Amino acid sequence: MATDFDAQSVTINYSGGSIEMVIGNAKDLFGDDASFLSPEGVEKTVSVREHPRTRVIGGSTKTIESNVYTYTQWPTGSGGNSAGGEAILMRWEGSEGWWTARMSGSAWELGTFLNKSSTKAVTFKTEQGTPYGPFIKETP
Repeated sequence: MATDFDAQSVTINYSGGSIEMVIGNAKDLFGDDASFLSPEGVEKTVSVREHPRTRVIGGSTKTIESNVYTYTQWPTGSGGNSAGGEAILMRWEGSEGWWTARMSGSAWELGTFLNKSSTKAVTFKTEQGTPYGPFIKETP
């Protein structure tokens, strides 16, 4: 049984929050080649200071030497709807009505992201019914 890839959800992270929406809607709103639809990992370097470690309460303590390691940090989202943010309604040019998405972070940060990224005029409403927009990326 084949699954329609565009019908699955994607979480798009931006400064201050994230939005979870259907992949097909994200492609329509931001363009098929939007870089955040196929993100790349970011190399992170972590420094660990020397510290004691006790494996079992009351057991012996081992000293962990200081070290530095590097890993690739991939974009993450929340695991469930309860932690997935606030349900919002969105519509844009050609969307043929309102679509549900989930927003984490504040509405003004989502508006800032949409104003920098959306290829079409888009508006959204919060759960309380507060309307925001329209937002659209300015072209030079």
